[in-house]
Amino acid sequence: MHSEHYLHCSTCADFRPSEAPPCADGHGADCPDRACSECGTALFVDPFITRERPRPAVRRAA
Repeated sequence: MHSEHYLHCSTCADFRPSEAPPCADGHGADCPDRACSECGTALFVDPFITRERPRPAVRRAA
């Protein structure tokens, strides 16, 4: 299954199709890196990142 993502390319100054270049980090199909399919400019994709809130320490009576 091939899905085409259109992202804004600052070099082309328009929305262009993007592709995932070969991933050197071993992410495979889940690699977040993208490049403009027309000019090759690297495109920044802002991933949704969450961080678990620290849980309060549980104190137990001895």
